Amino acid sequence: MTRTTAQKRAEFRALHQQGCFALPNPWDTGSARYLQGLGFKALATTSSGHAWSQGLSDGAQSRDAVLAHLRDIVAATDLPVNADFENGFGADPQAVAESVRLALDTGVAGLSIEDSTGDAANPLFEIGVAVERLRAARDAIDSAAGDTLLVGRAENFFVGRPDLDDAIARLKAYAEAGADCLYAPGIRTREQIAAVVAAVAPKPVNLLIGWASELSMQDIAELGVRRVSVGGALARAAWGGFDRAARALAEQGRFDGFAGAALGADLDGFFRPFSAAPSAPSASSR
Repeated sequence: MTRTTAQKRAEFRALHQQGCFALPNPWDTGSARYLQGLGFKALATTSSGHAWSQGLSDGAQSRDAVLAHLRDIVAATDLPVNADFENGFGADPQAVAESVRLALDTGVAGLSIEDSTGDAANPLFEIGVAVERLRAARDAIDSAAGDTLLVGRAENFFVGRPDLDDAIARLKAYAEAGADCLYAPGIRTREQIAAVVAAVAPKPVNLLIGWASELSMQDIAELGVRRVSVGGALARAAWGGFDRAARALAEQGRFDGFAGAALGADLDGFFRPFSAAPSAPSASSR
């Protein structure tokens, strides 16, 4: 069934009403389609994962490049897509609003706005400025029917300012400014997670798990989290396998790194329904 943009946005909002769902992060068309095939209910883009696939560092892509990527991922899958929209590609509220309007046109069901400046000396926007930027994003969404989910991100733990009290103060301010979901990437402990959930309740919280955490989805649900994203972790897992295999070949002349690789025939079989026309089996399939 092909869903309309409005249907996907409504479904995405409904996912935030109860329970806890996984929100994995593809970095290209293939990974998006594969994750849909595994039964996930929604997806989110990853700025880092896509940047690496383009041979760039995280944050180095232009707004136009990110918008094109959003269009590709939305077109690749019938699932709702949440956009990792970095800091909104603008320091002032007017620029953020313009960027958000462009993002909405890609068909995303949700988008996040960070409070990071990109300046290592002053990595976070002053909270008043950050609130105005978030409010501008909210106004842009409301002017376009208001059905896209807005995520407010406090980047304290990602930019070397791991102050939980400040992060919570920011998230509460973003909630009051119109954020539908709150997100403090980098918090890890049960105590930190529970504190964030309690501070912004009843609004839903996104938790990032990008490492081999001891917490399970059930544990996280019991802490009151509504959704769990993995950021660039799936992309890093893929790069990890690539790096091990490539280094074994380059440094040792060995092919051990190909052990456990996905079979070409399996991948072709999975992706064949998406292909325009059938083709003869490739060498990779044999």
